Amino acid sequence: MADNGLILTIERTFAAPVDRVWKAWSDRGTIARWWGPPGTEVLMAKHDFREGGAWRYLMPLPDGSDFVSEGEFQTIEAGHKIITTANFRPMTEGVVMEVTLREESGQTRMIFAVHHQTETQKEQQEKMGFFRGWGNAFDRLAEVV
Repeated sequence: MADNGLILTIERTFAAPVDRVWKAWSDRGTIARWWGPPGTEVLMAKHDFREGGAWRYLMPLPDGSDFVSEGEFQTIEAGHKIITTANFRPMTEGVVMEVTLREESGQTRMIFAVHHQTETQKEQQEKMGFFRGWGNAFDRLAEVV
C-alpha cells in the first residue's frame, strides 16, 4: 500500500522464525495470548482467517462495557503479509492494518503499518498512545513467540 503520509508504523525484530510469528497473527488461540495491554483478557468472538473473513476480539473494560476490535481480512499472503480493515470501538474506525513479515538471519522482522483516512484521525491515534499501546502488545507477542 502506498504511503500517503497518513500511516503510523512500528518495526520490530523478534527472536523467532517467521512461522512462529505468523502463527501469532493467524491462530486465534495464540492471538488471545498477546493482543491488548498486559493483564487484559481477550475474548475471541470471531476469527475467520481467510480473505474476506471477519474478526472480532473483545476486551472487557472496568465499567462493564467491551472494547471492540474488529475488521475484515482483505489480503493474506501466507507467512508474509496480512492486510485487514480495522475498527477499534469506541475510539477509532475505518483504518487499515498491514502486517509484513520477513526472515532476517533466523529472526523475524515485522513491519506494522496502520493507514488512516485523515490527518486528524492519525493525530488522534498518536495522542491516544498508539506507539505505547501497540508497543506493549508487541512486547507480549515477543514473549509468546
